[in-house]
This record gives sequence, C-alpha cells and structure tokens, in this order.
Amino acid sequence: MKVEAKGIKYSVSSKSKSKTYTYTKSQKLFQRALKVIPCGIPGHFSPAPFVPPTMYPFYAERSKGSHFWDIDGNEFIDYMCAYGPIVLGYNHPQVEKAAQEQNSKGNCMTAPGKIMVELAEYLTDTIAMADWAFFAKNGGDVTNLAVMIARAATGRKKIVMIKGGYHGVAPWMQGYGHYGVIEEDVANIIDIEWNNIKQFEEAIAANPGAIAGFIATPYHHPTFADSEFPADGYWQRIRELCTQHGIVLIIDDVRCGFRLDIRGSAEYFGFKPDLACYCKAIANGHPISALVGVDALKTVAAKVFYTGSYWYQAVPMAASLATLKELRRLNAPVLMNKIGKKLFEGVKKICASYGYDFKVTGAYSMPYVRITNDPSNMLHQEWCAECTARGAYFTSHHNWFVCAAVSDKDIQKTWSIADDVCKLLKKKYGDKF
Repeated sequence: MKVEAKGIKYSVSSKSKSKTYTYTKSQKLFQRALKVIPCGIPGHFSPAPFVPPTMYPFYAERSKGSHFWDIDGNEFIDYMCAYGPIVLGYNHPQVEKAAQEQNSKGNCMTAPGKIMVELAEYLTDTIAMADWAFFAKNGGDVTNLAVMIARAATGRKKIVMIKGGYHGVAPWMQGYGHYGVIEEDVANIIDIEWNNIKQFEEAIAANPGAIAGFIATPYHHPTFADSEFPADGYWQRIRELCTQHGIVLIIDDVRCGFRLDIRGSAEYFGFKPDLACYCKAIANGHPISALVGVDALKTVAAKVFYTGSYWYQAVPMAASLATLKELRRLNAPVLMNKIGKKLFEGVKKICASYGYDFKVTGAYSMPYVRITNDPSNMLHQEWCAECTARGAYFTSHHNWFVCAAVSDKDIQKTWSIADDVCKLLKKKYGDKF
C-alpha cells in the first residue's frame, strides 16, 4: 500500500513484517516482585493502566537513542521516553560525558559544587521569565515549593488549580478520595475547569483576599482524555487577574518544558508567570528538577526552608547543563515537533486508509492520541497493545513523547507496524468500527 500526503511519502508492504513479542522473563520477575514490593511495580510505571497487561514488557534491560530493550530481549522504539525525562535520546554521548567527568571529581559532597551556580546562570539565561533558580529532584518537589512560596509571599492559604491537572503526588495535589488523602489536605484547594476564565473570576469573588496562587500546566494534558490548548487570550487574562488580585501565577512546565519553546512554555503562549517548575526534559534522565522565578519572589524563596539529602548532587547538574546546551544547539523543541508531525500525520493517513480515525491533540512533541471509532476506547487500547507487542511502544492512557533521537528509520518502522495492526484489527472486526 502506498500513501502520499503533503510532505509525507511512504509505503508499506501488503505482507506483514512484524512479529508479536512474548514476555516470559518479565512475567516471572513480576511475580517475584509482588512478594516484596507493593503492587510489584508501584506508581506510574505500574502495569495497571495497560490493556491487556500481557501485551506489555514490565522490565527494561538496556537503552540507547530512541530504543530500549526489555529483559526478554525485545526491542522497542520508545514513544514514552521514560514518561518524559528522555529528550535527546538514551545515553546521549555529550550528556553522559559531562556526567562522568563531574563524577570523577565528586557528586554528593558536603558542599555543593560550582556546577550549581553555572547551571543556575545558564537556566536563567535560557528561560525568558527566570531571574533565579532552585534545584531539587522531582517535579512534585518544585510544584510543592512553588505553592509554599506563593503562600509565604501573600500570607494567604487557598490555591486554585485545574480539574484533571497533575502536579505530583503530595496529598493536596491528588485530591480527596485518593487513598491516604484526608479532607483537611485539600481544604484550601479550589478546582476550576480548564479554559474557563469565568470560574476563576468567580473563585476570586467568592474568596476575596484569600487566594495565594493559581497553578496550571501551559496546556491541559490529563490522562485518558484529549489534550487542550489555551483559548485565545486565556493566559493573558489569567495573568491580568493574578496581577490585579495579588495572586502568584505558577506554571507547571514539568512535562511541556523545552518541548514547546527553549525559552519556556510561557514564552510559547505569550505570557509571564511568577514561578515556573521544570523536571522531565531538564537533564535527559538524570535526577534533577528546578523552580525558577521572578526577582520579586527571590527573597521570599530564600526564607522558605526546603531541602533534601541528594538535592545538591553535582552529577545531575552537570548532565542538566550539557542537556540544556544541546537542546539549544539543536533548537530541539522545533526539531521534536517536526519529527512528531511527520510521524503522527503518517499514522493518521495509514489509519484512515482502513477507516479508522486517529485523532492527535496537544503538541506533536508530546501528543495525546486515540482512535475515535470506538467510544469505549477498547479498540484504541487493543491497537496500542498490538503495536507495542510488535516494537512500537505506545500507551493508551497517557500522552506520548517524541525525543530528538527518533530517526526516519524509526518512523518508517512505526508506520509499518501501525499498518500491520490496522490490517489485523480490520480483519478481526470488519466494519464494526
């Protein structure tokens, strides 16, 4: 079959080229893990959202570039990138060289290395709104610190956040009803709908002089749902309201950061937050996060006591500096969106040739995709599982990620796998969907 579209030319054989994987070693290791680890694999790497879980690998053995290999020896083109941290590709030579050189000097020491200052200087030079930087480990570390700074700066308690938004796993972030979260944890959280200016205005009116901060991602990317960009003028009006009412505007750029604009996602959408949180793409898989802010909040930030045993590690800071330099050199946000557009527009054409509507929402560098023919989502889940079992690692519940290492060969193979699976499902279901 040949398909042509503007800027896209490719062909796939009428005969299937891909074989399905098996995961004998993964399944056995998972059974061992269940005896000594809650859930076997806790958290967002848990097999729970995979449908069916038997079609997915549970444990990785090694990785390189845009690929990883599981413990059964199966090779995958990775479109989850460790759920976001891998932005340049696994084991990137410049990043790993910088990390190794720093490690030979020192890593976790009794005092921070000079690399911390160098990284802060480079980060504030790179991110348009940043006057200072603070380093931690996880995205949730810095989103939590941002809220503490907002409360300290304003003397207020309440925080406005978006329904379905994700900012980490602290109790106030998860919401009442989650295990271990009590009503008091969320007593000062106000949830509003994304893109709804009126609800924010109503929250301000209902809580005069009580709202410390507004926190949201640059665009809305919940799980199990389409991503949504901000409406025209949305962020400009949010900024105006925050300024008018003394509310600290916090952007959670943990997932989007450096995938839309090297200067920060706020710059991409044309507004200036007071605080911005970074983690995923900041160091290509090395453990570090950052909170950056405007000068007006630097003194308050200095007064908030917030620290961790490993937050001053020099190796991740060296890796981060090398990553940021390479991202800037490549103009990586433009590159990743170009790669993603080619990839996903191609998959869309392939699916359409079989009568399937492959919907892409969000940025091409980290889109949420789904086949819309089946409202129950089961067809899309099966499509993702079958593609994964043939070497293109897809999830059906979360946005995907494109790293700068994805090659034309990767794209062609992904298209071939997508075609094989569409053919399989069409044969199985006919015109049911």
